[in-house]
Amino acid sequence: MTDRISSDHPSVQTVRSTCTETATGVRLEVPADERDAFPTDEVVRIVLDGDERFGRVERALTGDDLSIPGVYDTPDAARDPSGETDRLLEWIDDANVSMGGSVLVDVIEPEFLYGLRSPGETTYYDAYEPPSDSLSDIASNLEEQ
Repeated sequence: MTDRISSDHPSVQTVRSTCTETATGVRLEVPADERDAFPTDEVVRIVLDGDERFGRVERALTGDDLSIPGVYDTPDAARDPSGETDRLLEWIDDANVSMGGSVLVDVIEPEFLYGLRSPGETTYYDAYEPPSDSLSDIASNLEEQ
């Protein structure tokens, strides 16, 4: 059985990101001093309004900041988003987050599971362990074939 965990639980680290507009949509800018909580250029699970999606955390073109440039339905779409629907853009609109405004990124399981929420909002996540490295390797090999 999966445990539920609140966004204000002491085990959940919360990082304040900034919503910025891009030529193709939006992205979340993560400050450089928080980069240890995120894997770079890896696909991670991101929860939006209770739905588990996928995104990549990328190093910004300048400086040490990181960004989340989109959230997608599948890991493959997160790797190659061309022609895919960016759920982050939809969520930003639904959550009434303004450009330049804050979005809270909850680190539920570092390098594996994250959640997005508006400031002042409390949400609950299904918390579970990431797969073992050997299972992850098998899944990655299957995806590459």
